[in-house]
Amino acid sequence: MDYMFEAGFLGTRAPFFMDMVTLIVAILPLLIAVAIFFAKMEKYTLHALAQIVIFVVSVIVVGYFEYGVRLGGGYNTFVEGTNVSHVYALRVLIVHIVIASVTLLVWTAMFWLAYNDRKRYILPGMNSSFHKKMGMWTFVGIVLTSLTGIWVYLLLFVY
Repeated sequence: MDYMFEAGFLGTRAPFFMDMVTLIVAILPLLIAVAIFFAKMEKYTLHALAQIVIFVVSVIVVGYFEYGVRLGGGYNTFVEGTNVSHVYALRVLIVHIVIASVTLLVWTAMFWLAYNDRKRYILPGMNSSFHKKMGMWTFVGIVLTSLTGIWVYLLLFVY
């Protein structure tokens, strides 16, 4: 696992694992938009499969990230090299964690509800309106998680 802490590929002070996670987080909204597009084209099975794959990969990436942060010495180790106020960086990190956590909960709930609705043959159908609203909130949460994650990365490894 030594490769995780070698120099990253984005040209910053970040280790490899941070660059990898940041890249994945940056493209996540695009991947979700493609999955939503499948639903708009009424390719519901493909939509569900894409969402499941993206969700599982995202959870694995978060696990990889958490492992790297813990192994690398935690937040304090990564904040040492920045010229940004540590209080400011911590506040941005807290906002990011709150948004990401709420988004993960809503996304998980949406999977559970969609699975149950699909099992009862009511998606697509009478619950589609609620599913779309919940999906839009999840998409907004994913976009905000991505933006705040990139913001944290910039604060810790660029400025």
